[in-house]
Amino acid sequence: MQQTAATTEKIELMGLLPQELADVLASMGVPKFRAAQLFRWLHQRKVTDFSQMTDLSKQFRAELQQRFYINRPNIAQRLASSIDDTVKYLCRLSDGNCVEAVRMVYHHGVTACISTQVGCRMGCKFCASAPLGLVRNLTAAEMLGQIDLMDAEFPTEQAVSGIVLMGIGEPLDNYEEVLRFLRLLSCKEGRAMSLRHVTLSTCGLVPMIDRLAEENLPLTLSISLHAPDNAARSALMPVNRKYPLEELLAACGRYFRKTGRRVSFEYALIRGKNDSRADAQRLAKCLKPVFPKMRPHVNLIPVNPVGENGFQAGSAKQFMQYLSEEGVNATVRRTLGDDIKAACGQLRRNAIENNTQERIG
Repeated sequence: MQQTAATTEKIELMGLLPQELADVLASMGVPKFRAAQLFRWLHQRKVTDFSQMTDLSKQFRAELQQRFYINRPNIAQRLASSIDDTVKYLCRLSDGNCVEAVRMVYHHGVTACISTQVGCRMGCKFCASAPLGLVRNLTAAEMLGQIDLMDAEFPTEQAVSGIVLMGIGEPLDNYEEVLRFLRLLSCKEGRAMSLRHVTLSTCGLVPMIDRLAEENLPLTLSISLHAPDNAARSALMPVNRKYPLEELLAACGRYFRKTGRRVSFEYALIRGKNDSRADAQRLAKCLKPVFPKMRPHVNLIPVNPVGENGFQAGSAKQFMQYLSEEGVNATVRRTLGDDIKAACGQLRRNAIENNTQERIG
């Protein structure tokens, strides 16, 4: 389990699975039933301090305080959209770093888009996080904390019911902690969320896709594709130079055969870069062999202008028509929170740039 530098002498309590928590407490001579109590306080009642655990003795709480810590992020900035119910959070972690999380309301429920790393090292040209690089991985507790932070602001009936791992960072580049997060999220003693309500988005780390397939989890795997050939994709996404399209799509096929779960594809439309009829034809030619007995599904995303890249969004409606003519299903991602820059990475980048300017000034 990863720990932040400031707290390496203590154990991050929220990141322990039920049996791990029971084992740690047993080594302290604490009865097993206390582990269940403690887990419920953390994951159902979502306390932020040991003093709130009122059915535990003061002595036991003091001992917990000495040996463990509860690692929950705080709200550094909160932006609520005036055009829909989207709320974006800049979450400050215990070491002062910040990540972003977005709460989105759909007709089927509330979805949280959360971050898995502080920054990212994948270097995608259309991403606001890319120029800032990777600072560190998030712990499973810090991922859970982003969801709990949202739920604390709303009634229980408006709690988060779905998760997308599409925030800052590459989830499969932080594989162990993301897997721990998924185990904790779905744990019956805690939030007990079905992983069928979770989507994990990856830029295409082929070995980790194969490893994830072996876990045989019922989540939805979404591939950030964004280009129909190696030349165009490598120009946008450096990861393609290591794992070219042929290898990535072969891994998607293996994932589908192993899990029975269809893979979806994300495609950010950039005017003049990847939005022509010819691009749609090349994309269909790539995807159709992956799932020979069903139509592939592509989620079209009009690209968000980011800083210096100068990208402009292509026409999603037109490109969707091109794909339909080629036998590929496509939907356009619903745009939420336009007025608060809800696309991931922009808020953190602005905060870092503003802080830098203040220090220089």
